[in-house]
Amino acid sequence: MSKVLIVYYSKTGNTEKMAHLVEEGVKEEKVEVETKKVEEVNLNELLEADGIVIGSPTYFGSMASPVKELIEKSVKYYDKFKGKVGGAFTSCQRVGGGGETTLQSIINAFLVHGMIVQGEVESGHYGPIAIGVPDKIVSEECKNLGKKVARIVKHLY
Repeated sequence: MSKVLIVYYSKTGNTEKMAHLVEEGVKEEKVEVETKKVEEVNLNELLEADGIVIGSPTYFGSMASPVKELIEKSVKYYDKFKGKVGGAFTSCQRVGGGGETTLQSIINAFLVHGMIVQGEVESGHYGPIAIGVPDKIVSEECKNLGKKVARIVKHLY
């Protein structure tokens, strides 16, 4: 059975809320999903997943250091992520606060690993960005991200 792993770091709870919304979307597509805090994830879990969605608050226009640390450790299995499906989401404090560059930093790591990431044409192109607590629109975008990743995973695996 196909599996999506959602990994997140959250200091205030906003990114955590987003992670659970992404999880709802994956579940709607009837794909196995596991949602974990970044500090609870080991590299083998990344290898076992067909899809990986990472969420991070925006810190200085990039991902938080615990997320970056996990990605840096993943280099150990560099050629093992090729063809997996990826997605990203973030929360920040203001419009123009670096949300898009945070998503790009996560997506860049996925692309370097040879992963598949589909952009979005109807909302945030790189993934959902919440300004503070996720509102109704961002909540729907998070669910849609989960659905999209799950559909691609089902199609490929």
